[in-house]
Amino acid sequence: MPSAAKPPAPPPSDPAEMSLGDHLEELRRRVILALIGILPILITALVLGKPLIALLIDPLRDELRAASQPSGLLATGPFETFAVYLQISLIATVIVGSPWILYQLWKFIEPGLYSNERSFVHILVPLSSILTLTSAAFLYFVVLPVILAFFINFGSQLGQSSTPVVEVGEGIVLPSLPVFDGDPPDPQIGQQWINTDLMQMRTVVPKRDGSPVVIGAELVAGAGITQQYRVSEYIKTVLNLALAFGIGFQTPVVVLLLGWAGIVDRKTLGRYRRFAVAACTIAGAVLTPADPLSMMLLAGPLYVLFELGMVLLIVFPPNWGKAREPDGDADEPLPEVEEPDQEATAADAPAERPTRDIFDEDGTPDPNAYDDPPPPPGGWRGADGDEPGDEDGRA
Repeated sequence: MPSAAKPPAPPPSDPAEMSLGDHLEELRRRVILALIGILPILITALVLGKPLIALLIDPLRDELRAASQPSGLLATGPFETFAVYLQISLIATVIVGSPWILYQLWKFIEPGLYSNERSFVHILVPLSSILTLTSAAFLYFVVLPVILAFFINFGSQLGQSSTPVVEVGEGIVLPSLPVFDGDPPDPQIGQQWINTDLMQMRTVVPKRDGSPVVIGAELVAGAGITQQYRVSEYIKTVLNLALAFGIGFQTPVVVLLLGWAGIVDRKTLGRYRRFAVAACTIAGAVLTPADPLSMMLLAGPLYVLFELGMVLLIVFPPNWGKAREPDGDADEPLPEVEEPDQEATAADAPAERPTRDIFDEDGTPDPNAYDDPPPPPGGWRGADGDEPGDEDGRA
């Protein structure tokens, strides 16, 4: 007995015309791929978590040593340092893995975009990534050293009193220690020296097993308020600043989007520059800690980025992308429309309704013009085949 014919396989569905369930399934698939892709990055970040913390606290330690303050940070809880370690590792994973995450997001939304919208995304995503990296570098190398130096020196000088100078009695010899800008090679137990790089007085002492170990005591200048910070509070401040600068540095992207959407144009933005200055100042005050220095360090670059957005509007005007086509793809040409045949149209058109002259030969109106309807072009023809013009053939 012959087997029944298998039904043909259904054609693959268009990603742009999927149902809600298909969209949710595609979203779940993209989320799983994104998580699998950043898993190796997370493992690497956990391995490099300690160097990352050291990298973030280096600017603070440098400014504390320059102000002759203790350079060590405090942890007031047993889990505080470990929590900071996990926080830094997770944030580093998200930052490094953001290209892969954005790629999966792009593959999810790409089928629903027109070609001109895709071209805009090809500009905005690299521009946003470059601005984010620029904000991180600007914060680390410019903003942090300036802010930390200002606040550390400001706090250490509050309430500071002068130290009296007294005469040294006869026979008293002040001890002296060698001063190095590092540690000497192979020091022995009991030896002491001053390390100016760490601003510590270093001593070699034996451990319980008898092996030597170098310990240091912080050298602190006379200060009204000794500057010592919790590691969790400092990392939290740095991350908040990084978020604020990362958002603020997206100003050119916002200006481009507003220009492409037709909400604003370059001439309008140029007329309202003073309002842009005020908006940048307010944003600097809201996004940064409540101090004028941080506000100015963010407000200044914000206005520069606003001007950069206006320049980009010249390079990439609103009509830069191709126009949206009816079929949703700007790359495909419009379908050709056939011109109608004038002769066929004239032949198929209905005959004009016959007209009737309502005037006599001398130009006066004929009173009987509307007594009977005008005859058709072929004359009257009845059902019995009367010739045109027959009186009985009228309808």
